Amino acid sequence: MTQDSQDIITLGHGSGGKLSAELVSGVFLPFFKSSILNKLDDSAVISPQKGRVAFTTDSYVIDPIFFKGGDIGKLAVCGTVNDLAMSGATPRYLSASFLIEAGFPLTDLKRIAWSMAVAAEEAKVEIVTGDTKVVEAGSADKLFINTAGLGFIEDAVDISASKAKVKDLIIISGTIGDHGISIMSEREGLRFETDILSDCAPLNHLVAAMMKVSRNIRVLRDPTRGGLATVLNEIAAKSNVGICLEEANVPVKSEVKGACELLGLDPLYVANEGKLLAVVAKSDAEKVLEAMRTRPEGREAAIIGEVVETPKKKVFMRTPFGTARLVDLLVGEQLPRIC
Repeated sequence: MTQDSQDIITLGHGSGGKLSAELVSGVFLPFFKSSILNKLDDSAVISPQKGRVAFTTDSYVIDPIFFKGGDIGKLAVCGTVNDLAMSGATPRYLSASFLIEAGFPLTDLKRIAWSMAVAAEEAKVEIVTGDTKVVEAGSADKLFINTAGLGFIEDAVDISASKAKVKDLIIISGTIGDHGISIMSEREGLRFETDILSDCAPLNHLVAAMMKVSRNIRVLRDPTRGGLATVLNEIAAKSNVGICLEEANVPVKSEVKGACELLGLDPLYVANEGKLLAVVAKSDAEKVLEAMRTRPEGREAAIIGEVVETPKKKVFMRTPFGTARLVDLLVGEQLPRIC
């Protein structure tokens, strides 16, 4: 993408008239390249497929909208793709709705649409319907995006946060905290010896590789807002089990660890946008781990803990010194506007 225009979004682009049509035909259709979207009907008409349907939606309000490792458009595609993948679905179709503040640069909107197209292509999903609204300057913060997604689940797949069983092992797909610290450092203008990139990425191909070698994957979750600690507490509560983490096995980049110490944050609670957590039967854990490490998104996967009988609905972590500490739910908002 090059900056080929200094034009800005105006209220006229949201009028439903000529400018609206030009916005759709000039910005979104060339990037999204969908035969279903190109019809511009009021609804996307798609053919049913075998299995069950997974349907999800999410809104993205991140600040800043461009960050190291991604932007709000990539985040909007990856986030919804990952929500579908965490239920064991194969993501297929997305909608994309844009709430744009008047005065937003048209070149930035094109850059974001391009980024969404690249992410959709990587995830092998199609953006088939959408909407744009323009609000007065000062009524929003630059740009918000909502995406909804549709995917299909094979009948034999049964993955849920309520399925964890005692003696199951817990696997994380890689280092935690990268996304949250990347956003926070950019927002606060912090500089570190090396750039901390967001891990924003689609995870559906990683999930497919895992499910290819095991039908004993009980739980899949992406630890976004609230981080690893929040997701583990949700699983412990829904499955009525305890969870024991091994602190030494939880992968954290040294620069992320240093940034967390500087900012007074705990990496366990910092958001991720390209990591998943899996609860897997002990008998299958090693082969699932091996399959994950064949994918770039899972190269640093590690077994970080196990499901235990007691204390029920609690998460605790064993330290390298042999002590244990409670890992409780996050109280309040650690990092607002993070996704």
